[in-house]
Order: sequence, then C-alpha cells, then structure tokens
Amino acid sequence: MTGKIRIKDLPPLREVIASHDLSARKSLGQNFLLDLNILRRIARAAGPLVDKTVIEVGPGPGGLTRCLLETSARHIIAVEHDPRCINAIRDLEYLAPDRLRIIEKDAMNLDLDVLEKEFGNLCIIANLPYNIATSLLIRWLKRIELFDGLFLMFQREVAERIVAAPGSKTYGRLSVAAQWRCEVKPLFTLPARAFTPSPKIESTFVEFIPRKKLLAEAPSDAFETVVAAAFSQRRKMLRTSLKAIFSDPVSVLQEAGIDPTSRAEAIEIQGFCALARAFASQAR
Repeated sequence: MTGKIRIKDLPPLREVIASHDLSARKSLGQNFLLDLNILRRIARAAGPLVDKTVIEVGPGPGGLTRCLLETSARHIIAVEHDPRCINAIRDLEYLAPDRLRIIEKDAMNLDLDVLEKEFGNLCIIANLPYNIATSLLIRWLKRIELFDGLFLMFQREVAERIVAAPGSKTYGRLSVAAQWRCEVKPLFTLPARAFTPSPKIESTFVEFIPRKKLLAEAPSDAFETVVAAAFSQRRKMLRTSLKAIFSDPVSVLQEAGIDPTSRAEAIEIQGFCALARAFASQAR
C-alpha cells in the first residue's frame, strides 16, 4: 500500500472546481464541502479505519476523498454519477492506484453484494446528494448486515426525522426503519454557509451503527408493511389506520399490548415488531 496522500501537495479545491467546470447541479443534489477542517472531521467520524473499505458517494471535486486517503483505510471506493467529477478525481486515483477505486455509476444501482464479496464488510462515509439521500439510506438499511457503519450527511430536517423518538412530531417511518436496525446518533450540524452553493437549510452528520441484536424480532417485509400502514394516516387512531391490513385491528392491537386508540407516532419499535409478527402469522 502506498503512503497517505499529502493534501498540501494537491491543488486547492476551488482550483479543481474551476478547471473542470464543476458548477454544482441542483438536478444532482450537489452541494460541495470545501473546508478541509470540516472534511477531516467527517473522515475521522468513523474512528480508526485500519484495514477497512470505505465507500464515498458523490465525491464531487474530491475534498472528502482526499481526507479519506489521509486516513488508514485500506480501500476507498468513490461512487460518482457525474462525469465532470470523475475527471476531477482521476488525479487522486493516479496518486493512490492501490487504495482508490472510482466507480462511475448511480449509487442507487451499486451492487453491494459484489463489493462485500471482494472487500468484506463496508463502511460508508459520505456527504450525500440531497435528492437521493433518503432513498439511499432506506436501501442500505435493508442490507445493513453488509456494513460496519454508515456516517452520512443529511439536510437537518431529514436528520431530525431519523433520530426522532416516539411521541415527537417528527417520529415516523424513517425513524422506525433506522432505529430498528441501528443505533443512530447526530454527530454535528453544519451551517448552510459551509456548503457551495449554500442550501436553504443546515445539514447534520449522522452516525448509524448496526445493532448486534435487533430491538425485537420481526419479518422484515411484514415490519415494513405494518409501519407503512400505521403512518399512512398518522393523525388517525391505529384501530382505523390498520384496517387496511387487519380484518380486526382492535383485537390485534390489544393482543400486542397496544391501546387501539393510540396513534402511530406514540408506538415504540417493539410494538411495531409485535404487530409485524401478527401480520406475518395471519398471512400464512
């Protein structure tokens, strides 16, 4: 393995942006981070990366890629859909050919099984494109067994939904999906001015550590069906919102130890798991 990249020997990121005409595109959800102090903080968030393989989604001009190459990570896989950005980070691949691999692909179509088979468990550290951040998270959560951890930047309002507790107005499907499978924690929030161009809202960096044991067992498909039904009419009582999937939701709720007049936002994950087991049982 070659030595770590010396960032001070590389051209400034703004120079890279100018030379490759990397004006951020709203259609691609691009908001670049250029402050190396912030980027190093992100790269360090996962702790020691010795012998780990890190996936970065949406490297843009390569600022975070540079900082990841400064760490002890064995491999960095940069997944980028924008050909302009691919060209901008080729120099990094040239400088670290045995550590950096560039994959030109939409991250939604990334074959995680192939990468896990080649590299073992993966770690994702990324300033995600805003327009696909939630979709990517849901996709990765469904395959959380492939990962050591996810360390991801979201718009603040999305991060608040992810970490929300039962009983709060922001607690919903995303909260339940993430917290069932992972221990989630907001690490820090960045002001809009930290990004180029500045978005309209602050952004929060969130840590997802896969649970060694789920909070409660439930078939995954049944769990998703129950949670979707419960939150589809979140202002209504569960005895009403669950009529779509249970012929007698009141009896099912009582059997699960849940007050039928409760609303979805009040139910803890263990409660949804009990309902999912009931749903799976009736489908047999």
